[in-house]
Amino acid sequence: MLKSSEAPTVSRVTAKHGLQLLISSRDAAALSHLQTISQRLSSLQVSTRLVSNGHTDPLYGLERMPDFLLLRVSHLWREELAALLQRPVHERPPLLICGPLEERDGMRLAMQAGARDFLPEPVVADELLAALARMIHETQVGQAAGGKLIAVINAKGGSGATLLACNLAQQLSTRGGSTLLLDLDLQFGSVAHCLDVVPTHSHMEVLQQIEEMDSVALRGFCSHFSPTLHVLGGRSSELCLPQDVRLEQLEALLRLARSTYDWVVVDLPRQIDHLTGITLEQADRIYILLQQSLSHLKDATRLVRIMREELGVQGEHLQIVVNRYDKASPVSLQDIAEALRCTDLQKLPNDYAVVSESQNTGVPLELHAPRAPVSIGMRELSQALLGTKSVEQSLLQRTFGRLFRG
Repeated sequence: MLKSSEAPTVSRVTAKHGLQLLISSRDAAALSHLQTISQRLSSLQVSTRLVSNGHTDPLYGLERMPDFLLLRVSHLWREELAALLQRPVHERPPLLICGPLEERDGMRLAMQAGARDFLPEPVVADELLAALARMIHETQVGQAAGGKLIAVINAKGGSGATLLACNLAQQLSTRGGSTLLLDLDLQFGSVAHCLDVVPTHSHMEVLQQIEEMDSVALRGFCSHFSPTLHVLGGRSSELCLPQDVRLEQLEALLRLARSTYDWVVVDLPRQIDHLTGITLEQADRIYILLQQSLSHLKDATRLVRIMREELGVQGEHLQIVVNRYDKASPVSLQDIAEALRCTDLQKLPNDYAVVSESQNTGVPLELHAPRAPVSIGMRELSQALLGTKSVEQSLLQRTFGRLFRG
């Protein structure tokens, strides 16, 4: 049982259907200070929790999860953040953190727990209000959007990520609704070539103007493979560097894309930087491509470890795809599953001639050779993803219904 001092006390500042902010702290003075500032936002209902017993989980014992959590960590910050990490992703509300957090290990744990921002002490009122306003805006945009973000990345160069991204996007566009195929390989992206489209505008143009763009403008800047499949990538004449793109620009583009399209499929370069990191963290599903060799398996093991331990990506969001699958290969599916700690492997058969013809002509597999084994395998991948979306949306609707009922 919680002690009475831990029971959340609600300060009503809006109608009863407002967004809920829970402030949790072991320091009464800090709690009061944060509450006074947060109550200036009329769109929030603010409740507080003064933790005084042995529990380190700031959400322990709550019957109803808040929409946002502001956690003032204590000297037990490792235990407090670890307790949040033990919860499933869907049970962790958007998180702000302040308090005595050690820079390196603390920030890494905070990111893994899903922290959107860290506010150094003494907390400045304007900075806290701005951070809360950003979370409110992101939540409102996310609720209105509903578009799914799918990231595709190679475990080792040449594993087939671009092949999967292009064909998955094409199949989603015919069965799942409007789709954007976004090429984030800023220097050597090839999705435009694989779909035989000629970009009239580049992703850099869009990123540089993203703050002034709306859905109509975004669609206009994309190349159109079909009415339901749009492509946004680079031009071969441009040299782009990752440092040319600010993190805020990419975040704004991903938000706008998800509010414009039913599906956003991102072809990622094989690297971890600020651009791939934020995309992987926000993705609803991540496909990691590898082939059956020890070098592929070694790199895949390292990439999966980075995603799980450094980026905080949960297992249910990761999907391993074995491309050019060969039953007789010395590296078996069981070897891969054990090494990557992943039991649900998907595979694409080795159909080199068909794939090569498809890529050389710029015609997706479903249109080029619909009865080929690799096309059937690609179709099964997209059908599994469409089925997942249907289940996840109904769960999401039930969750929001529970959170916001009167």
